[in-house]
Amino acid sequence: MSRIAKEPIVIPSEVEVRMDARTIAVTGPRGALQIDLHPAVIVERTDDQISVTARNGSKIAKAMSGTQRSLIANMVTGVTAGYEKGMVLSGTGYRARANGNKLDLSLGYSHPINYVAPDEINFEIKSESSAQVELVVRGIDKQVVGQVAANIRALRPPEPYKGKGIRYSDERIRRKQAKNVG
Repeated sequence: MSRIAKEPIVIPSEVEVRMDARTIAVTGPRGALQIDLHPAVIVERTDDQISVTARNGSKIAKAMSGTQRSLIANMVTGVTAGYEKGMVLSGTGYRARANGNKLDLSLGYSHPINYVAPDEINFEIKSESSAQVELVVRGIDKQVVGQVAANIRALRPPEPYKGKGIRYSDERIRRKQAKNVG
């Protein structure tokens, strides 16, 4: 059995969990999430805890029990506290303007970029100085927040010489030394 799956998931009082044969739905103060369960796992609820076990001793069942436990725990955390991913736009003239789930970016290209995220994602511009713009991506689904942040980063990845581009707030860019000519 997976070491992750051995730990039960504690359900807070403000969270409601509905389970049927192949799906589990979690509803909380921030919203609702639902996933389909893998057939190789068994999910059981006892009072305020959920436990995930492998249906048999196969390698895939053991692996999927840990995966399903993590996905359910992420849903519980998402509907109670939510997830956020910080990003930094660094470069001369790089700007961002947030409007709900729409993001208008100026990234040094000849045209502005309008990025539309899924409805459950919100953007916030924390600070906008002359050289850096701090952006926060917020939502209740951890996977969607991470994917939206990756899509935004892919619009202008950081370059290693001056560090210009879009990076995560906790990301360190390894800088290269420019060539010395002459």
